[in-house]
Amino acid sequence: MQDRLTAEKSVGRFHYGWIVIFSGMLATIGAHGFGRMAYTLVLPEMREGLGLTYAQSGFLATGNFIGYLIFGFLGGFLAAHYGSRIVISISLVLMGVAMLLTGMVRSLELALLMRFLTGLGNGGAYVAAMALGSTWFAKRRSGFATGIVSGGIGAGTLISGLIVPTILLNYGNLGWRYAWFYLGGLVLIIALLCFIFLRNRPADLGLQVVGSPPLGETAVSPPASTPSPPAPVRKRPPTLQWELVYKVKEVWYLGLVYLMYGFSYVIYMTFFKAFLSDEIGLSAVQAGSMWALVGGLSVFCGVIWGGISDLLGRKYGAALAYLTLAAAYLIFAVYDTVPAFYVSVFLFGLSAWSIPTIMAATAGDYVGPLLAPAGVGFITLFFGLGQALGPWLGGYTADLTGTFTYSFILAASVSLAGVASALLLKKPASAEATAAAGTN
Repeated sequence: MQDRLTAEKSVGRFHYGWIVIFSGMLATIGAHGFGRMAYTLVLPEMREGLGLTYAQSGFLATGNFIGYLIFGFLGGFLAAHYGSRIVISISLVLMGVAMLLTGMVRSLELALLMRFLTGLGNGGAYVAAMALGSTWFAKRRSGFATGIVSGGIGAGTLISGLIVPTILLNYGNLGWRYAWFYLGGLVLIIALLCFIFLRNRPADLGLQVVGSPPLGETAVSPPASTPSPPAPVRKRPPTLQWELVYKVKEVWYLGLVYLMYGFSYVIYMTFFKAFLSDEIGLSAVQAGSMWALVGGLSVFCGVIWGGISDLLGRKYGAALAYLTLAAAYLIFAVYDTVPAFYVSVFLFGLSAWSIPTIMAATAGDYVGPLLAPAGVGFITLFFGLGQALGPWLGGYTADLTGTFTYSFILAASVSLAGVASALLLKKPASAEATAAAGTN
């Protein structure tokens, strides 16, 4: 009877795994939407309040991305050792406190430190949250669950686009400081909710993963008279597994392709509102509503582009995504009308997270499903390098030329180079051939 009740809990409609997944979505709303994407909206007023150049403003974004890269790379290991619940909660607390302190800073140096700490928390919370789907859901449903968690990026961008302009409008010259106060407070509330509702794994609650067969049932039951012998245990040192990733030359090339996305998209994202407000003259509310539209559209882009890459192949899917992004950047560089800007927003919103989706799938294709997390972690180093360089160089170009036109042209040029590079991606070998090549 007890086994039956446990089985019903583990596969029922209200399995606790769904609470965990939506808690993970809350974590990405706070980590990405409030801690990272909101900087785009706060930047113009913050730059004016602290007397910064555009290069210095971009350097603050670079500091955030360096922190994200460090903890994004380590967050998965920490979550595996200490549990996702504690890593997500502590990371969000770090973010919330750093964001509150950002509203109090008076110098570039302190602002840079706070953005770096915010980036650390962002990376730790996001990576640990993205692993929840695989922990709580069976393989055939984990992709859908992970998609819900990643949907928090777009949802958080949408929410920040709606509330930040109102805060800036109501508090005048101090609006950027209060924006960080409110956003930091919201992140701390999310941290508390995650600590209350998150659990590390189904076994902690005596549950099965969502989508697994009920207790007492198996997909294939061998005859009782001919029990299957136990499978031999093959131990493989972790260093050998890592070698199977970095010795595959296609993975290095994939990282270079990914770097171009990190460099180009972050220029557009960082200076989105600064361009529309400072150079074009749109109001903070109008620019914020356009950024909110980016967030709303981007909720669906991972599913869209993942399907396109399944249909057309990874290299053609990535090339088409890069071409779409380049068009969005060029519109900002060439046109100065609001309808054109909305076309750019539409193109960027529907393709904002296209390349990360395709790169993650391609990395898994190259190294096999068992090594896919290591493959994604490795190419993320290249992505992070592009993110760190893009804001500073884009801001420096704007300072040098007095316009964002050439910054967006730079972003579009790198994205077009991504088109050509993606078309040169090689078709992945079989998992067995990849493993053999990695050991030679």
